[in-house]
Amino acid sequence: MLTKQQLQDIKKLQNECQTHDNIQLKLNWNMLENRQSHQLDFLHYEKDELVAFLGMYPFGSTVEVCGMVKPSERRKGHFQRLLQEGMEEAKQSQYKKILLNTPAGSNAAKAFLDKIGANYTFSEHQMVWQQSSLEPVEGLTLRQANEDDLDMRIRLSVEAFGMSREDAQPMERSFNKERNTDMLMIDVDDRTVGKIRVSQKDGEAWIYGFSILPEYQGRGIGRKVLRQVIKDQSSAGYSVHLEVETKNDHALGLYKAVGFKVVHSQDYYTYLL
Repeated sequence: MLTKQQLQDIKKLQNECQTHDNIQLKLNWNMLENRQSHQLDFLHYEKDELVAFLGMYPFGSTVEVCGMVKPSERRKGHFQRLLQEGMEEAKQSQYKKILLNTPAGSNAAKAFLDKIGANYTFSEHQMVWQQSSLEPVEGLTLRQANEDDLDMRIRLSVEAFGMSREDAQPMERSFNKERNTDMLMIDVDDRTVGKIRVSQKDGEAWIYGFSILPEYQGRGIGRKVLRQVIKDQSSAGYSVHLEVETKNDHALGLYKAVGFKVVHSQDYYTYLL
């Protein structure tokens, strides 16, 4: 578990790096603030100041990695050392896939990833909803998930996202521990057909894990769900955000249709130990 001071130091370093490089780092704050141990975070201090950070974020047998170095402390090997420590932990934890995440506009990060032999795999857009009028939503219910919904949540991750059950089960259980997060089930005609997770922090609501059973797709349910979530979150004073893979044309078209706009992009590289 990260201390309050460590979290403050990470946020300060993130702000400095983002301002200097004009980028947006993806540090998965909902996961950082809910750590159960120190094993996934690596921090390097110089004279009581955090100058380098690397965080690891497990999703089943895949682990995502993102880090940063204070601009004035770069080219001193800080990140290389943290990455080596992180990869030792990845070996011990037996992760099957390692994804290194970098803002699409960071040329320095891409040069480093090329140097260590990481291979570009895919990109994601980060999108924000633009204020617009929303039609009333009818014909579905969004409700808080309960313990009896776990099997359906796992099924949705398997059928909608192509995950293995082995990965989906621990991942779904881990979401139950996240604070300031709602796991919502989507019911249509008294049948559960999907799920969507909404995390709130610092005036922002982020949508994750939005999925509909394949046999219920193409019926306009997804658009209705998004409109309802947007209406609920914006009425509560939150700006609404989400992420989508750039090659997912169907999802990207749906999000744009309800008023989302691309504001940042992240690139993912596969790293082989």
